[in-house]
Amino acid sequence: MKKIKNKFKHLTISINTTLAIVFMATIIATIEVIGAYFTRQLEQNSIENFQSSIQVLPIVSNQLSNQLLKDNKHTDSNLNRIVNDYSNGVGTISEIIVVDNKDIIRAVSNLNDKNRIGQRVNNTMVKQVTSTGRQATKVVNDRGDYMIQVTPLSAGNGSANTVGAIYVRASMQGVFNDLRNISLMFLVTSLIAAVMGAILSLVVSHAITKPIEEMQSQALNIADGDYSSQVKIYSNDELGQLGQAFNTLSVRIERSQEESESEQRRLDSVLSHMSDGVLATDRHGNVNVVNQMALNFLNTTDDEIINKPIASVLGLEESSQDLIGSQKGIVITINKGTRDEVILHASFSLIKRVTGFVSGSVCVLHDITEQQKNENSQKQFVSNVSHELRTPLTSLHAYIETLNEGAWKDPKIAPKFLQVTQEETERMIRMISELLSLSRMDRGVSKVDLEWVNFNDFVAHILDRFDMIVKTDKAENKKYTIERHIGKQALWVEIDTDKFAQVIDNIMNNAIKYSPDGGKITVKLHSEQNRIVLSIADQGLGIPREDLNKIFDRFYRVDKARSRAQGGTGLGLAIAKEIVEEHHGHIWANSSEGKGSTFYISLPYEPMSEGDDWDEV
Repeated sequence: MKKIKNKFKHLTISINTTLAIVFMATIIATIEVIGAYFTRQLEQNSIENFQSSIQVLPIVSNQLSNQLLKDNKHTDSNLNRIVNDYSNGVGTISEIIVVDNKDIIRAVSNLNDKNRIGQRVNNTMVKQVTSTGRQATKVVNDRGDYMIQVTPLSAGNGSANTVGAIYVRASMQGVFNDLRNISLMFLVTSLIAAVMGAILSLVVSHAITKPIEEMQSQALNIADGDYSSQVKIYSNDELGQLGQAFNTLSVRIERSQEESESEQRRLDSVLSHMSDGVLATDRHGNVNVVNQMALNFLNTTDDEIINKPIASVLGLEESSQDLIGSQKGIVITINKGTRDEVILHASFSLIKRVTGFVSGSVCVLHDITEQQKNENSQKQFVSNVSHELRTPLTSLHAYIETLNEGAWKDPKIAPKFLQVTQEETERMIRMISELLSLSRMDRGVSKVDLEWVNFNDFVAHILDRFDMIVKTDKAENKKYTIERHIGKQALWVEIDTDKFAQVIDNIMNNAIKYSPDGGKITVKLHSEQNRIVLSIADQGLGIPREDLNKIFDRFYRVDKARSRAQGGTGLGLAIAKEIVEEHHGHIWANSSEGKGSTFYISLPYEPMSEGDDWDEV
């Protein structure tokens, strides 16, 4: 039922149905108007013709008038004879009555009405004619269709003296039957014409609306993204030209859509692979586009920021409109004070149409975390260098000034002052040399002379040298023992022996400096998977947990006073880290306060087969 109603609804609103109904209504209305006019005219002509056909002939009228003028004993019989002869000659006349000017019936055509002769007529129409002398005609449809015609009888031609009247009644059944037949025939013809007109109107309307329906179907296909079909051109008229224009429009829309999708894909690709975060907003400042990098920076998801004010997304207190309108760059910090802290520079630009109307804005987030850290490191480095150089320079200045004032003459003070001056000078030279080494490493111009060595023998050789220092009693009046856990399996690695010896020397010297007298230094070397690990543990004071991740920074000292007193520059571990990383290795430390520290060095290692022949160093 619903399907039928939908179909009916479609029929009632379709152009095809509308045109067909209009054509059919026009044809039927035209036929009906013509038919009504034709029937009316035919009826009038038929009545007029019938009226003329029953008109009493003048010769008969004269005979009847003459008889009424004579008015003798033979008048009635003569009148009846004339009436009967006339009525028999005219088949359509059903009754004739002749009256005199006194409205007395003098003759009748119907034999059954003979008894009416001599009676006064009661017909108003007859009385009117005898009194006025003018003919009267009336069509009666009561109990049959007939016409009554009353004609006055004059005393002579052109005389105004009325001597009587003749009443004629004639049946019009035949006339009206003919009219009904003609009307029925016209109705049938009209119906046939209407059906033919309906068929023709459907054909014509279908021919007109078919291209329109095809264009409608193609428009729906275009709306669904299907541009493959084309509208068929049936003619070169206006509809054909419209179809051609529609096909051209379809091709252009497809091309424009492809270009738009290509631009969209290109834009999505650019946004996805950008190293900067991008946020786009509408003119109200609500976020409507965001790329993955911005989500990573803000540590959020699409659902959490889409359609949200950009000011609240960035964690700012000012309104989004003010933020966008000012178009000033700002620096924001995400996850401040945590290990995941990110520093971002946000810059804004407006999206304007050709008319100048602002439809939105774009915010670009640039990660300046490393830049800020580098700037802070540089500032701290300059500050540390200035501080480290100022201390020995101040000491030198004081000692030299004292010597100039006459202390050089004192045989007890002068040698001590000169010794301190020499130590501070050597310390500055050492510091500058180490700074130059770090600078070369930072610039990537430090030369690395790699060679394959058996790392077991290399470490044992360095430890032998420290054992010799203990035996010669040169370890700053300290006694210590070195415990070795070095395997006998040859571990071949490619290193710069001079630089790596500097790394191990630095760690061993620190272990000796910060270990108590009689302490033990444990050195272990082993391999795991594709790496070798060297560990050096002491029994010193240890390093606080909060300082472990800073001990490889330049000029950083856990105990600054003690380190400086022992001649440390604060650059040894920083240089060690740079050297290890130049060898694609890793260095780190574990420590417990009061129990000592352990430094670890990990280097890449590839096990050699027994058939390989290498020279040992």
